[in-house]
This record gives sequence, C-alpha cells and structure tokens, in this order.
Amino acid sequence: MTSTLFDWTFSYSETVDQFLRQVEEIASPIMSIGWGLQTCCDREEIVFLCCYAAYALIALLLGKTSLLKPLRLLAVFVHEFGHASACWLTGGSVKKIEVYNNEGGVTGYTGGVRCLVIPAGYVGGAFWGGAFVALSGNRVGATVVASIITFALLLSLLYKPNGVVVALSLFFSAVNIACVLIDWFLFTPFLVYVTLFYGVFIGWFSVRDIYDDLIVRTAEGSDAVACSKLIPCCFPRCVGVQFWLVAFVFQIVGIYLALVWLVSTDGY
Repeated sequence: MTSTLFDWTFSYSETVDQFLRQVEEIASPIMSIGWGLQTCCDREEIVFLCCYAAYALIALLLGKTSLLKPLRLLAVFVHEFGHASACWLTGGSVKKIEVYNNEGGVTGYTGGVRCLVIPAGYVGGAFWGGAFVALSGNRVGATVVASIITFALLLSLLYKPNGVVVALSLFFSAVNIACVLIDWFLFTPFLVYVTLFYGVFIGWFSVRDIYDDLIVRTAEGSDAVACSKLIPCCFPRCVGVQFWLVAFVFQIVGIYLALVWLVSTDGY
C-alpha cells in the first residue's frame, strides 16, 4: 500500500515536472521578447521614432494639401472598409463600397450588427493606422501591411466600386507591389518607411477626422449621431470624444509594439 502510494506520488510529480518544462519551452520565446524595452533605444529605434515624428508633422501640417489628397482618399477608403469588414464579420452582406472626390464615402450593406458596423468606420480607421505602425517595425510586417492594403483595395472592386475606388485600387496596388519588389530584391530597408507613413497618416487622419466631424460639429447622418440613436444615453459629442481617445490609444500602442519588435529582433 505504501509502495503504491509512493509510486503514484512519484509518477504524479514527474508528470507535473514534464508539464512545467513544456510550458517553459512554449513561454520561453514569448518571455524573451523585450516587452519592457530595456535595450531601447539603439540606432534602429531612434530612426523609427524620428521617422514617426516627421511623418506625424507632415500629416498634421500638410495633410490637407492637394499633394496628399491620394492618401486622404486612401484613409477614407480604410474608413469605409472598416464598415464593410464589421458587416461581414457579423453576418451581413456588403452591396457597394464608394469613395468620393470630396473625401466622403458610402458603404451600402444589409444585415450585420448595426451597433458594431456603425462605429467600425472611425474606430476601424484608427485601428488600422495603429496596426500599420506596429507592423512597420520589421520587413516582414511591412510586407504584411502592403499585402493587406492591396488585398482590401482589389477586393473592393467586387462591390460596385465608383471611379475613385477603381483609381485608388489600381494606383496603390501598383505602388505597394513596386515597393515590395524594391525592398526584397533591390534595396532594404525601404518598405518599412512606406508602410510606416501609411500607418501614421491614416492614424492621424482618423484623429483629425473624428475631431472635425464628431466633436467640433455633429452633422446629421454621421456615425456618432447614428451611435447615439442606438444608445440614447450617449450624446453624439460624447461618442466622438470616445472615438477620439481610442484613436490616440491605437497610435501609442502601435509605436510601443513596433519598438518591441525592433528591440527583440536585429532591427529592420
């Protein structure tokens, strides 16, 4: 009886040890990631932060100029594609995706969960801006960004696009493919700076767009007004402030994750 109990205890202890070793093996790569940024900031991280600051200044000071209108239209497309993505994810059907020269846009859809589809425009634009910043900390991540944008643009051609969406799809798909080829076959780092600019511009465009459209003024028919109708206790400006704060948070998280990626690898 004593021997059996001893054997069982020894077997149980051995099983626990094996389990803990397996957990340690799985967690080791995660724990080795520089979440605390202890080794920041070397040359690559400083270059990244300087580029981010320069791009943010360009977005804020020159964002409304005609030179950057293609990027503003791309940001509007990301906003509309946010509505479309939320619609698909909640079981709805997208009928059309349109972007207009006046920097407005429309996503026609049926079904889906409206309380998720409606905020997915502004929140989605802010999210993707932060995600693109985060992924720009590495060449592979930057390639993923270029692929996501190109895929979304080409996918939109299946949903009754207007002329602006067609032009955006062809132009930015060509630019992204060219940048990927240059980076992987001719010169690197190159693509990371392009996708970082996408992320910074789209993110700060969302910040400014939310402030102008939802906080300074609350136009009838805006996403904030639609959200306030779904949740009567939230006034349109209150919704706008929430979206605005979320947009800032996504940019901060994007910068942090990009730095984590940089310090945990051999740079770009």
